[in-house]
Amino acid sequence: MGRESSERPNYQILAIVTMTRNRVITGSPLALFAEEEEQQKRMAQDLAKAMKADTVKTKDGDYLILRV
Repeated sequence: MGRESSERPNYQILAIVTMTRNRVITGSPLALFAEEEEQQKRMAQDLAKAMKADTVKTKDGDYLILRV
């Protein structure tokens, strides 16, 4: 059975991969810093695969690793 339309989706942010150093803070979710865009993309894809999750690229250029 699918999710009811009145229910809010239960998203969990597992990690953030960014190229902006001041966005990397300790705590949850895991925040990782990448030096180059290709490295950032590869890190996000590898993490998502390992965590069996999805990736989303934000307008700021950061990647979120999400599990629904």
